[in-house]
Amino acid sequence: MIMKKNSSPSRRQKKPVKAAPPKTSSSPASGSFPIVGIGASAGGLEALEQFLGHVPPYSGMAFVIVQHLDPTHKGIMPELLQRATGMKVIQVRDRTTVRPDCVYVIPPNKDMSILHGVLHLLEPAAPRGLRLPIDFFLRSLAQDQQERSIGVILSGMGSDGTLGLRAIKEHAGVVLVQKPDTAKFDGMPRSAVDAGLADIVAPVDELPEKILAYLQRTPLIARAEVDLEDKTQSALGKAVILLRAHTGHDFSLYKRNTLYRRIERRMGIHQISKMAAYVRYLQENSQELDLLFKELLIGVTNFFRDPAAWVQLREHAIPALLANRSPGQALRAWVPGCSTGEEAYSLAIVLKEAVEEIKPKGQFTIQVFATDLDRDAIDKARQGLFPENIAADVSPERLKRFFAKEDRCYRVRKGIREMVIFAPQNLIMDPPFTKLDILSCRNLLIYLTPEVQKKLMPLFHYSLTPGGILFLGSAETVGGCTDLFAPLNGKARIFRRTESALRSAPVEFPSSFSTGAPAGPEAHPAPKPPVSLQTLADQLVLQRYAPPAVLVNDKGDIFYVSGRTGKYLEPAAGKANWNIFVMARESLRYELSSAFQKALRQKESVALHGLKVGTNGGEQCVDVTVRQLDEPGPLQGLVMIIFTDVAAPASAKAAGQPPKPHPRNKRLAELEQELLQVRAEARVTHEEMQTSQEEFRSANEELQSTNEELQSTNEELTTSKEEMQSLNEELQTVNAELQSKVDELSRSSNDMKNLLDSTDIATLFLDRDLNVRRFTPQATKIIKLIPGDAGRPITDLATDLRYPELADDAREVLRKLTFAEKPIAARDGRWFTVRIMPYRTQDDRIDGVVITFMDITAAKTLEAKLRSQHASLEKSFSEQSTKLERRKKKAKP
Repeated sequence: MIMKKNSSPSRRQKKPVKAAPPKTSSSPASGSFPIVGIGASAGGLEALEQFLGHVPPYSGMAFVIVQHLDPTHKGIMPELLQRATGMKVIQVRDRTTVRPDCVYVIPPNKDMSILHGVLHLLEPAAPRGLRLPIDFFLRSLAQDQQERSIGVILSGMGSDGTLGLRAIKEHAGVVLVQKPDTAKFDGMPRSAVDAGLADIVAPVDELPEKILAYLQRTPLIARAEVDLEDKTQSALGKAVILLRAHTGHDFSLYKRNTLYRRIERRMGIHQISKMAAYVRYLQENSQELDLLFKELLIGVTNFFRDPAAWVQLREHAIPALLANRSPGQALRAWVPGCSTGEEAYSLAIVLKEAVEEIKPKGQFTIQVFATDLDRDAIDKARQGLFPENIAADVSPERLKRFFAKEDRCYRVRKGIREMVIFAPQNLIMDPPFTKLDILSCRNLLIYLTPEVQKKLMPLFHYSLTPGGILFLGSAETVGGCTDLFAPLNGKARIFRRTESALRSAPVEFPSSFSTGAPAGPEAHPAPKPPVSLQTLADQLVLQRYAPPAVLVNDKGDIFYVSGRTGKYLEPAAGKANWNIFVMARESLRYELSSAFQKALRQKESVALHGLKVGTNGGEQCVDVTVRQLDEPGPLQGLVMIIFTDVAAPASAKAAGQPPKPHPRNKRLAELEQELLQVRAEARVTHEEMQTSQEEFRSANEELQSTNEELQSTNEELTTSKEEMQSLNEELQTVNAELQSKVDELSRSSNDMKNLLDSTDIATLFLDRDLNVRRFTPQATKIIKLIPGDAGRPITDLATDLRYPELADDAREVLRKLTFAEKPIAARDGRWFTVRIMPYRTQDDRIDGVVITFMDITAAKTLEAKLRSQHASLEKSFSEQSTKLERRKKKAKP
């Protein structure tokens, strides 16, 4: 039967195939041929036959098919598919090398992965019914083939394959999906389309042609770096301008390569060969601008990405953060670039687990702010609804505790949902959140230019409280900002905020980020001008022939040193002091100080000649020139001190000859004595002057300290202003969230009211104490209810029913958690079926009972009539039998 059923489609598909297109840019021998991963499930055989039937036998591609197969039966899929294609169909064995123009089929009861073009089979880790083999393979395909990966989803039930397509999108691969309307089972195709992952959606027989057309273009994105011509750069800048005009978001701060790779990918899908033509296409098609915007956002994420890093965060980083915290304090976190919310919910779950484990009796308020550019992604995140294949990333314990199972999906439970506040925000344009304990910015910085990354790190430092945690992606670092963040776990990319004394520059807020020219030719740094011969000569003269010099301020503090000054200056012992009067050698110190003060007073150059400086085994004569600079600009008011070595006097050159005797008279001795005394007095005066200078310096330092305190106060006021602005943003975010919830509750209330009214069944809602919570208008015809009775016990209300056991039966239902049903008569002759059921909340908690009253008066009336007729018939039959007996007796002789 199977062979006959499938033989018809096969014969129909074996029509002349189209000529093979030109081969891809690399030959199969090089190992860079395209590998297409195909996922299919229920109804997939027919779709696969149609797909393969439209693939040329020498396309240069390899196809790997992953299906949901019965693990207890031998696979016959290769034999069935071989009739639909001229390519060789192979059932995969462990370590099968993928070759072009072949089709590879997964065997039953196996998971399959790919590494360097070799297929590996693994034993399934998940139990039967919970396996996601398509996701498993497509993820490995994305990691192995990177931007050359191609994923196809055909007919099937469930959502398997969606997470794998996310990985392919993240690595700039292409995703094709069978049009759901043409699929026998549209679960898998619709899940991929609803997740916004499909690049091409078409009937299954058109998908091969779409893939071949996409591969006809030489993929420039296969190169790590792309050298763009000026025309291409100009067109790229125009595309960014069009995006900014259409969406209000500036992508010029994104890495140029990232921009080009994503745009190149869209050009390949539309078969556009030149960037200028694609810009024209953008101008004429606003929908393509929306699609390009979504493409550049790279909204790819999943729960607990890099599980080892989340374990480190939970077991080490968060406990260290909470070690000195007292119960009752709020724990604030921010997740910029949250996409559809998986990372934000993951962080909320980890925080809740860590808090409960560390301080089980303490009460901590956990608040996670999650923001993203994409408003559609924010709306999806707010719903908290995820496909059932998140079971591949979330443990069964967490699924059971933090998620509620709904129809083929999981919904985040109320406790976790209320911890997370979602809002649209542009990280590089809008104010940040402040006073944060944790900032999780994972796999976002890698798409921004190094300049923006360098500006964001101080901003993150500003947003975090002292000791706060910065959680980055596996490919991200803090760069040169090691003075702002200390690694807690370098491999997991977890950092702790440090108090930096080295950073004095103010934090740049997003509003001050320079956008610059959008990725055009201007974005490239200008080539360095050639160094002239004159410049090289000037540098050589300064280095080798210019005298040593020192630039100081009016206090003698050294700002700049030129040339070798070791013969004239030396560091003083003790605490480092860069004052020239402390560093000057003793033979220069007094004369230099006097000349320095004179130069400051007279505003002119002062020269000292013939000063002697001790050298190794001798003396060196030196001339010192002190000049206060009056050039306008940064040098004004500074003092230049120049040291020039000079030859020793002729008399000193005859040091080897004994000095000639010189007669000394009494007057000469007196003059020498006076000179020594004057020098001593000058030395004392100089020391007193230095003491005064020290006192003045101390007073000046106090004034500087006061000035710094005033500056600090001014900075605190500026910070307070920014914090108020951030607080206003947070309040607006909370208000938007609350308004969204109010609207949702209003719609739910309206739906509930219309549902209850449409049923025309009297319904009464009671809480656990059997107090009235809500009732329908039909219930007022049975029990004397008015709107003011909400909150009153049911036993206090008058009723037409002859049912004194109502309250007891309701308590019994609450105790046993089973429903009760019985017919009850009313005093006016009506009859009702009274059904009492437990009231279950969405969290599976019993919070009262629901009582329904179904009018069965007509049925009871009909039953009474039938009973009366039955009694009449029995009576008539009895009378007829009696008469017949009498006649028989009379007829006997």
